[in-house]
Amino acid sequence: MTHLIEVAFTGNRKGFYLWEGDAPPPLRAPVIVEADRGEDLGHVHAVGELAERRCKGCSHGCGTDTRPTERALRLASAAEVTRAATLREENDAARRTTHERARAAGLVMKISDAEWQWDRRKLTLYFTAEKRVDFRNLVRELAGVFRTRIELKQIGVRDEAKRLSGVGRCGREYCSSSWLPDLRPVNLGVAKDQRLSLNPTQISGACGRLMCCLRYEHEFYVQSRRRFPKEGKILRTSLGEEKVMASDIFRDTVTLRTVEGETRVVALAALREEMSKADPTAAAVSVEAGRESTFEAERAVLVATALHEEDAAEPLPAADAPRTAAVPEHRASPAATDVETVSDVNVDDDDASDDELPAGEDNAADGTDAPRRKRRRGRRGGRRVRGERGDPNTPPASDS
Repeated sequence: MTHLIEVAFTGNRKGFYLWEGDAPPPLRAPVIVEADRGEDLGHVHAVGELAERRCKGCSHGCGTDTRPTERALRLASAAEVTRAATLREENDAARRTTHERARAAGLVMKISDAEWQWDRRKLTLYFTAEKRVDFRNLVRELAGVFRTRIELKQIGVRDEAKRLSGVGRCGREYCSSSWLPDLRPVNLGVAKDQRLSLNPTQISGACGRLMCCLRYEHEFYVQSRRRFPKEGKILRTSLGEEKVMASDIFRDTVTLRTVEGETRVVALAALREEMSKADPTAAAVSVEAGRESTFEAERAVLVATALHEEDAAEPLPAADAPRTAAVPEHRASPAATDVETVSDVNVDDDDASDDELPAGEDNAADGTDAPRRKRRRGRRGGRRVRGERGDPNTPPASDS
């Protein structure tokens, strides 16, 4: 019988393998698995239904119902576990040697960690860099030093913190190293929804990025604020009309301010009772509206601001470029099939009536900002009048 197991390696690296046997191996048991051109040693991290679910959801899993092809060969013996422990001591020496070689070659890169494969057929070096680094000559040099296959991997600062691990400001191990399955992106909007300080030093982790805990706490804040009325909303209570100033989701209290400027703090349940006594209909509508997220309006403003910034970032047309006004295309309804759609206006049309210029079109043909005038077409004294649109190159015709 084939079982799916998840195996953890050095540096919080994990992978999924197939185990052939009547029962899966116990948790945290050392196992020998198939690796790149050899074998590697790891410890069992998950089995059974948990491994199946993690394989479909984790980034290092297959993501589909198709199982991995690599197999877990056997349980590791005590001698094999001891051999793996000695390799961990050699990892630091390999990292220091690589750092010295990269510095001598003038490569701007930080060697974060080194990992020997259990059978010593491969050495993986992890580094961080702001830009792309050409390390081909370095790989050839390291292959001659260590006499094995060398692999250099560039990772991000969050992946570096996950591999090296550490203790966060909460006093516990990093979430990315201890239990967090994947490193999900965290943006500044998450901190705004939680009413946190936007100071980067207060909401950033050891890696210099926003803390991972902001992500999985965000849904709690959003769901909790839906029970409260929006800030700035005018409510009718026992004291009259009051404005919502702030809300505390942990104490279930709302801060109100009267028209005279007096401020008071009232519990959410008491506020709903006051609103129901003052105006039962308005209270029901207000409570229902308070179920919405407090920051829906702020999100709309942020989206609108982003769109405005994108529009402002577009290059402006040159001063000598011709300005045109886009004419929207309208579909003729079946009842008005005899209406003719005019896309271009002929200035010399005698039957055209007086109308205004489009809002996006200038009057001057040479691109100058001439004042807008009405288009007047007609005949005076048997001749068409030209030059009334402010064209300096066309003299007006005489009436004779």
